[in-house]
Amino acid sequence: MADARPSHAPHWWRDAVIYQVYPRSFADGDGDGTGDLAGVRARLPYLAELGVDAVWFTPWYVSPLVDGGYDVADYRTVDPAFGTLAEAEKLIAEARELGIRTIVDIVPNHVSDQHAWFRAALAAGPGSPERALFHFRPGRGEHGELPPNDWPSQFAGPTWTRVPDGEWYLHLFTPEQPDLNWSHPVVRQEHEDVLRFWFERGVAGVRIDSAALLAKDPALPDFVEGVDPHPYIDQDELHDIYRAWRRIADEYDGVFVGEVWLPDAERFARYLRPDELHTAFNFSFLACPWEADRLRRSIDDTLAEHAPVGAPATWVLCNHDVTRTVTRYGREDTAFDFATKTYATPTDLALGTRRARAAALLTLALPGSAYLYQGEELGLPEADIPPDRIQDPMHFRSRGTDPGRDGCRVPLPWSADAPHCGFGSDTEPWLPQPEGWAHYAVDRQSADPTSMLALYRQALRMRGSLPGFGDGPLTWLDAPDGVLAFARGDGLRCLVNLSAEVVELPEHTEVLLSSGPLDGEGERLPQDTAVWLVPAPSA
Repeated sequence: MADARPSHAPHWWRDAVIYQVYPRSFADGDGDGTGDLAGVRARLPYLAELGVDAVWFTPWYVSPLVDGGYDVADYRTVDPAFGTLAEAEKLIAEARELGIRTIVDIVPNHVSDQHAWFRAALAAGPGSPERALFHFRPGRGEHGELPPNDWPSQFAGPTWTRVPDGEWYLHLFTPEQPDLNWSHPVVRQEHEDVLRFWFERGVAGVRIDSAALLAKDPALPDFVEGVDPHPYIDQDELHDIYRAWRRIADEYDGVFVGEVWLPDAERFARYLRPDELHTAFNFSFLACPWEADRLRRSIDDTLAEHAPVGAPATWVLCNHDVTRTVTRYGREDTAFDFATKTYATPTDLALGTRRARAAALLTLALPGSAYLYQGEELGLPEADIPPDRIQDPMHFRSRGTDPGRDGCRVPLPWSADAPHCGFGSDTEPWLPQPEGWAHYAVDRQSADPTSMLALYRQALRMRGSLPGFGDGPLTWLDAPDGVLAFARGDGLRCLVNLSAEVVELPEHTEVLLSSGPLDGEGERLPQDTAVWLVPAPSA
């Protein structure tokens, strides 16, 4: 077992670059078509060379994988498809030897319908202590044939499923993910024990899935749009839960990052008070279109939200739930036609790639920590998945109107000339790699100094070695319309040109790194290009 209390900088998380691994699609170590922990262990030198500070793993626990592992059947055991608990411990230790910390994913809102608790609840029947761990209720209507309330699902479809004895159970996601009753002390104690279990195995932190959904109004009232408080989002009870969790994390120098989607900045900041979560994901920045005014407003709003509680911001361009950055930025019109299953305008991957390169430098220059989803450093676009290979439940619960999230979860390309692009599979991977995937392979990009991978490696090396980056203040500078310009410490400046015009770089500055070629004699910044500048040496 790894040392549970490693000696490291106590506030590393305030300016860390954290790499998200989706284990099924990162690397296949045993050749069965599914990524696994052996594959990750073999690629740890790649992550060290990339220059990341930590790796966040989406769930690797025992799961039927109905929702990509977010339907957990056992929080203390690694799913055999990924490996073993002993392998997870080796991975955590080996990563630490390379200077990389490990963050695991906890899914507290719900469990799998294959979890021992839920199987016992179904067997025990109405009114039993086993059912008290979930939200079982009689139905409405003359014969209980209607669900207990009208809550909308986080996915498409209903939020209640009826069991043979007539009762209904709540699931904000799929029927295979029954919601836990967080007013029950056994539920709270179990999750506190799970946190200790993983901290004892050396993890540095925990990402909390759907962090604002756990607590529900015990009356389970119908949902009324615009009426506060919301019956199951951002209940005040949550803060007591996270204060208890924080006390556990502090015993191990552990950190939390919460998945918190809230429009109210003041309510959002409450989760980041000094005795609650350390950080929370910043979704407004991720969802922001490639427009200078809106990006600046998102940055300002994010920093303002975090300032009152002294928490660092987090910045992310993509994750396992959203369309990849290159594709998203390559669409001038994001309207989706559900009849034809196409977008209003075709995707311009050259445009999207140019913008994604600029966005990478923008993101990594902002104060706080940054998250990098696997494959972003390769400039991967969203993949089109054949209809008969789609696995995401969002697609099926929407009756096919939602394309689902599989397109951003396609296995990574490692070697251009190897079978299945070097993913490691002897058979076709669990999701098919599209034609042309080899173009993005790691070995090909490693040999190209102008590649997306080369840009990320350079940027992360500079970010980790120069004092102007990371946590600290940001000062906006005067700039032409459509240009973002700000200063960081030690004279560092970042300029991003989102306008249609070429703009002059400031005098008496030297280019540290640019996302693309500069115009003229390197004195002008083209459209959709970013640059890092430092003061020029005195003549």
